[in-house]
Amino acid sequence: MTEYKLNITGMTCAACSTRIEKVLSRLNGVNEATVNLAIEQANVLTDNNQVRLADIIAKIEKAGFGAELATDELEVSDKDKSSSNELKLLAFCAALTVPLVFPMFGMLLGKDWHLNGWLQLLLATPVQIVAVYRFYKSAWGALKALTGNMDLLVAMGTTAAFGLSLYLLISSSDEQHMLYFEAAAAVTTLVLLGKWLENRAKHGVTQAIRSLLHLRPQTARRINEAVEQEVPIKSVQKGDIVLVKPGEHIPVDGLIIEGQSELDESMLTGESLPISKTVGEPVTGGSLNGSGLLKIKTTAIGKETTLAKIIEMIQGAQATKAPVQKLVDKIAAVFVPIVCLISILTFLGWIYNGITPEQAIINAITVLVIACPCALGLATPTAIMAGTGVGAKYGILIKDAQSLEFAHKVNTVIFDKTGTLTEGKPEIVEQVGHGLEIATSLQQGSEHPLAKAFKNDNIRPINNFKATSGQGIEASVDGTAYRLGNRKHMRHNTSFYKNKALKMEQAGMTVVWLENETEVLGLFGIGDKIKHTSPQAIKDLKSNHIQSVLLSGDNQKTAETVAHSLAMDQVIAEVLPDQKADKVKELRKNGGVVAMVGDGVNDAPALASADVSFAMGTGSDVAIHSAGITLIRSDPLMVQQAINISKATYRKIQQNLFWAFIYNVIALPAAAFGLLNPVIAGAAMALSSVCVVSNSLLLKRWKP
Repeated sequence: MTEYKLNITGMTCAACSTRIEKVLSRLNGVNEATVNLAIEQANVLTDNNQVRLADIIAKIEKAGFGAELATDELEVSDKDKSSSNELKLLAFCAALTVPLVFPMFGMLLGKDWHLNGWLQLLLATPVQIVAVYRFYKSAWGALKALTGNMDLLVAMGTTAAFGLSLYLLISSSDEQHMLYFEAAAAVTTLVLLGKWLENRAKHGVTQAIRSLLHLRPQTARRINEAVEQEVPIKSVQKGDIVLVKPGEHIPVDGLIIEGQSELDESMLTGESLPISKTVGEPVTGGSLNGSGLLKIKTTAIGKETTLAKIIEMIQGAQATKAPVQKLVDKIAAVFVPIVCLISILTFLGWIYNGITPEQAIINAITVLVIACPCALGLATPTAIMAGTGVGAKYGILIKDAQSLEFAHKVNTVIFDKTGTLTEGKPEIVEQVGHGLEIATSLQQGSEHPLAKAFKNDNIRPINNFKATSGQGIEASVDGTAYRLGNRKHMRHNTSFYKNKALKMEQAGMTVVWLENETEVLGLFGIGDKIKHTSPQAIKDLKSNHIQSVLLSGDNQKTAETVAHSLAMDQVIAEVLPDQKADKVKELRKNGGVVAMVGDGVNDAPALASADVSFAMGTGSDVAIHSAGITLIRSDPLMVQQAINISKATYRKIQQNLFWAFIYNVIALPAAAFGLLNPVIAGAAMALSSVCVVSNSLLLKRWKP
């Protein structure tokens, strides 16, 4: 599979994005195409060698839009330049429109301030030319595709108003005849104003990514043979030594090899307090250095850095569609044709009731102008963008829109134990018997988290290593075969060791047994401190009527002790790694909307099986890849915070969709019954989109 990310130009409403998706989905070799109106991007998934990028771009251009391959960077300067040009065009149209609209205020005061008809034509014509340039190309593309969009409605409305006025001006000798040049000009100007305000608001929604991009320095001080040289960041390679002075941003991911300082990682993790770092500790590119001078050995560059992965994850989430958007897309696909039909029926209805053709046309124009498919198209993606952005600000990375939408429904949260509710720093707190040196040697080949607890300087070579998932390991040391693991993995036992093991388990320790070919040699009681935030995390879930479940491969007694200390609702223990996913599915079958929280390789299948999955940021890459939401700080408190972000975002989606639907439900009949004029309709249409985007922006005020 090959995935292309394309920047799209020329989209104005949900009907446009839906049309591009349909066009691309018909292209042979395209597996999936999603278009995001809010960020004006398309993600196209293709089969290798079946379709070329040039073919995809050509297909989009044939549909009436522009397309180019997106770069890794946000084109800030180009967008700022485009915004400046839009503002100049708006100012030009407004300067010509104000004299045309001003006489309407005179009518409210009982004054006749009407301009000469030919002067009205002189003022309105340049604005209509702008309308032709701005709306007609997109409208023509929609017509060729036998669909409709917002530009088609505006083009039809302004053309009808301008054309009717021009006809009346030429054909009538009555200077006082009612003309509608101001309606054509005002609608064009108001639509341009709405689009400019909308784009300004959308700029604010993408602020989270922009802020992250600005964290990344463009240069680094590379030290080569004791010589300091400032080089472009793209020139730095893995293994290079870079110097970071006080008050500067860390340019790369790496390890401190000299110096000590406090680092501000708040923009990456949401943690407001600076973190002390010294030699041998990792640093993340984008962090702000405090008062120390640091020498850092580079361990990751480019797309491999933590900052780059965070930006990629946020952009990926913002490019995906929430499930609720599918319904909106279906409505948008038929919206414009329905509005055109209502406009025709409005004209015929008024003619049938004896009104003048001029007034019937104006009422029909009002219907065209007031309809707003744009608000429908922006309702969901702008809320998703704002929600993912504010989540990233506080260290909650949401990989896809589906996770963000579903998280608010969660009623059961399953926690892995080690590294999730505990510190993930196991240590031997009690030993019975002997064999620590042998046990440490055996652990050389193990990736299990508990292997970190075994430390001894005298490590011997091992042979015939074999691991049994969920039970333990076996290998030979100096020609003698040994087994290390839980009770199930042992072949020998005595009541003495059994009673000792039981006491350890009741104390909350994980017991690791060691035996040779003839007898048990020793027991190792491994303790892993519970994170200080874990009790409050479980308490928060309870207060929100969410059940907490401990899912662990540990012994039943040990798991129950930990769960009891945290006041958790349910314990499922002695579960093999490949059985965890089945347990998640069982809980889902019982009617629960289940979230899984884990950090290890063995949690990946369970994470993938849950409705919503959370991976701890310090966990394995496999777990993070499998999860829909990553918690950078590895703090269980953030699970409830992520659910709260989901609730806030979903409320915004509901509010936006309600506003977009209710606006059209009320506005269209009002226009059809002649209760509005085109100028008011144009203002209302422009305002509706701005209201939707502005409402989404309120999410930026969310705090944990």
